[in-house]
Amino acid sequence: MWLRDKYGVENTYLFIGLVPGNKDLYTRLQEMGYVLVYKEVTYDGAGKVKGNRDADLVLKTVVDYYEKRFSKATLVTSDGDYAGLVKFLRERDSFQSLISPSNKCSYLLRKLDIPIVYLDTQKDKLKKRS
Repeated sequence: MWLRDKYGVENTYLFIGLVPGNKDLYTRLQEMGYVLVYKEVTYDGAGKVKGNRDADLVLKTVVDYYEKRFSKATLVTSDGDYAGLVKFLRERDSFQSLISPSNKCSYLLRKLDIPIVYLDTQKDKLKKRS
């Protein structure tokens, strides 16, 4: 897995909604090395899946930090809602880097003066692994 090879990531958690019918996807992700953390989903009026995982990711990261389950965290997100978590980790010298699409990375993250790897700069490396 690219995250393990490039950044020394030992555990890659994927916070994902548990959608009936996606069993093959979940199996494939686990085979690729992801640790899946499921959440029951709900549906909006149009039948679109809703499964906001922000609070779950923040809570898991903070608990793991205090239980010393990692030394440095790498986050893969473009969501500015995680700026507070990044600050928390950085203040404790436990933040390694952020990985995000360049065209979607929130200003709230970009302004933090943190190491950011933009996915579009890594396309060739990622394609070689498929």
